[in-house]
Amino acid sequence: MKLHAMEASGRNHFQPKFVLTIIFVTLVVLTIIPVLYPLIGYPLYVSKASSSRPLPTTAYESQQPEPLPSIKISEGEDCDIFLGEWVPNHAAPYYTNTTCWAIHEHQNCMKYGRPDTEFMKWKWKPDGCELPVLNPAQFLEIVRGKSLAFVGDSLGRNQMQSLICLLSRIEYPVDVSYTSDERFKRWKYTSYNFTLAYFSSTYLVKSKERDSNGPTHTGLFNLYLDEFDEQWTTQIEGFDYVIINGGHWFYRPSVFYENHQIVGCHYCLIDNVKDLKKFYGFRKAFRTAFRAINSLENFKGVTFLRTFAPPHFENGLWNDGGNCVRTKPFRSKEIALDGDNLEFYMIQIEEFKRAQKEGRKKGKKYRLMDMTHASLLRPDGHPSRYGHWPNENVTLYNDCVHWCLPGPIDNWNDFLLQMLKMEGIRSHQERLISGGKRMRFK
Repeated sequence: MKLHAMEASGRNHFQPKFVLTIIFVTLVVLTIIPVLYPLIGYPLYVSKASSSRPLPTTAYESQQPEPLPSIKISEGEDCDIFLGEWVPNHAAPYYTNTTCWAIHEHQNCMKYGRPDTEFMKWKWKPDGCELPVLNPAQFLEIVRGKSLAFVGDSLGRNQMQSLICLLSRIEYPVDVSYTSDERFKRWKYTSYNFTLAYFSSTYLVKSKERDSNGPTHTGLFNLYLDEFDEQWTTQIEGFDYVIINGGHWFYRPSVFYENHQIVGCHYCLIDNVKDLKKFYGFRKAFRTAFRAINSLENFKGVTFLRTFAPPHFENGLWNDGGNCVRTKPFRSKEIALDGDNLEFYMIQIEEFKRAQKEGRKKGKKYRLMDMTHASLLRPDGHPSRYGHWPNENVTLYNDCVHWCLPGPIDNWNDFLLQMLKMEGIRSHQERLISGGKRMRFK
């Protein structure tokens, strides 16, 4: 129904009750029938609050920060897609290390001899509903004519490469990068006019290596906690979707700067410099990253925060012999989020809410991709020592941070597709309601 056409026609003999009835019926139809993506076979879903407060769906509703989202997959089902369990999926994997060229060497677990394969054969089952496995044709149709950027550390690259592999059943992208620097990549799906990009920013703020060795022999870094990392903040304004992440680099020793002055550090062992712990820098970095996004006048896209994915080192720290040798997922009751993992997660949630509240004043959109719980349950999905040949002369720690490809990180893109569907529905309904209000009050 073309509400704007009705508005322009100047037919003033419509009664107010009749107009309101038309708007109500249209909204009901749009909620039930997948008019946005007629080729999508999956049920539509809409968001609702995880608290008793409803999630605002239009600019005319409450100016309070949006509650953290739970998702209703279809009518009659009420569940949060981010809470659930891993269940067997014998149809997986959907690509292999021989059919996809986008796999980073250090995550190419099958190439380097990982003996088990069960870690590839699981999918996420939310409590009370289903989360469909990513359909590459649907994904590419939804993002036709759009652009998506991953910003953050190498886990963002890990997810991007997973997405390229999952979409390879339909099309491979063309490299359209502006530079040969592998930290800043752009890919183009020419048949769909879809651009995919990765901007490396390990700390999300301006940073510089101070000492290549440092107290732990993993480098010492200067973090300018109140300064934007312009290598990504100057690049994202034209993007429709931006997914940011960060966390693991904050374990490394670093010196914190604010207002061009040293204010403290994390395990820098520099005389007369106060140790403020890694969480101080982590919080300030996310606050500055969100402030950067909110300051971009021409950025009209949606910002997704992909929450912290806990590492799974056991029997030692990452640089002290820790390893991850499990071969099955945990059940939810077998493990709890605690310690550093909980602190990283809570800081992200707090800064996300703060940014969302400030961003709404400027028309910015923030969404939470809460992968922490699902990731916590997958100690079996990391490369461990299978990121290089056993006899290769390299200095690499057991990797219990990144994810094997194929592997659990493929399921992160199942969540991404569902959130993009929801975003399209929300956007269309807002436009419809906005048009209805203009028609009513003109």
